[in-house]
Amino acid sequence: MVTNTRLWWILCAFFLLTATVYTVWNVIAHPDGGDWYHRIEWVGTVALLFTAFMSALIAFYMSRVHRAQRGELPEDVLTADIDDGDPELGEFSPWSWWPIVLAFSAALAILGLAVGVWLFPIGLAVFVIAIVGWVYEYYRGHFAR
Repeated sequence: MVTNTRLWWILCAFFLLTATVYTVWNVIAHPDGGDWYHRIEWVGTVALLFTAFMSALIAFYMSRVHRAQRGELPEDVLTADIDDGDPELGEFSPWSWWPIVLAFSAALAILGLAVGVWLFPIGLAVFVIAIVGWVYEYYRGHFAR
């Protein structure tokens, strides 16, 4: 987390430097544009400044989270093993067909929006069936508990 925070602060500084160089370069490259603020290409300057701002926002957030957790993550400890950082991800069904049906329902609904509106309710109905089937697959059949 500490390394990530430092990387985001470095990115913020890089984008601020790039915005400064970009703005000065535009002022120098267009000497016949009138006043200095008419020679600036504002879209690129503002985009680079907002990118620096967003990098600073992420870095600030990560530093606050690091301070609030009151401890080191396994990624920050040099003597940690790979197994120390493995969280419990839950239980997944490698044999389940419901995610494929769910993806088909999303594709059918999007196709309905693109081609014909009459397909959208069919995709929505298949979505409801797929989500109910996926949620309740452990409550019936061979894998019931």
